[in-house]
Amino acid sequence: MITKAHEAYNKKDFTTAFKMYTDLANEGNADAQTSLAYMYQNAQGCEKNDARALELYEKAAEAKQPYALFNLAILYMNGIGGVEHNQFKAHELHMEAATREVPPAMYEVGLMLERGLGCVQNFSEAAFWYEEGAKRGHLESFNNLGVLYKDGHGIEADRARCFICFKRAADGGLPAGLYNLGQLYDQGYGCDLDHDKALDLCRQAAYKGHEKAKLIIKSLQDEGKIVF
Repeated sequence: MITKAHEAYNKKDFTTAFKMYTDLANEGNADAQTSLAYMYQNAQGCEKNDARALELYEKAAEAKQPYALFNLAILYMNGIGGVEHNQFKAHELHMEAATREVPPAMYEVGLMLERGLGCVQNFSEAAFWYEEGAKRGHLESFNNLGVLYKDGHGIEADRARCFICFKRAADGGLPAGLYNLGQLYDQGYGCDLDHDKALDLCRQAAYKGHEKAKLIIKSLQDEGKIVF
């Protein structure tokens, strides 16, 4: 029944999905509780109800449902949905989700370790979790791992691996990946110097809303060096 509920949700038949998830959640199904919480959180097939969403996430998290742990961590990280801002709790929950194969949680753990948020700053551990996320195709993980390879934080600086990481992020359309790859081409770092390629990537990043890229493109336009 959970498969049919997911199918209904993916077809955006929220009324059917909501009913099916509710029935399953009442039977104690942690996956259904997680999905139902998400629907309450985002007013899908029901009115928005943060208190109910939190209750369901907490029940599912007790059963160690991976995405319940992750979504609950997001609430604590931002102090939303009826919980107080608590970076330590957020880190704990993200770590539990990361060890249960949730790629965005792996990224969040890496980010928190890199910045020392809710935990002791540790660049080598951050690199480990970014790599775990990258192995599973997570674009932001590729990008941030590329930064660590470029700066030599927590891992030995490696131009070739830096380039590979930024290229994977850029190929996936991540604005930061496009911008960072463009910077490599502009500097000839880990690749042949290619200002035209650098400009093209910067322009792509700008079109996707990357603020630094937008400023660079605007500056070049104002100086008359490019026309679009």
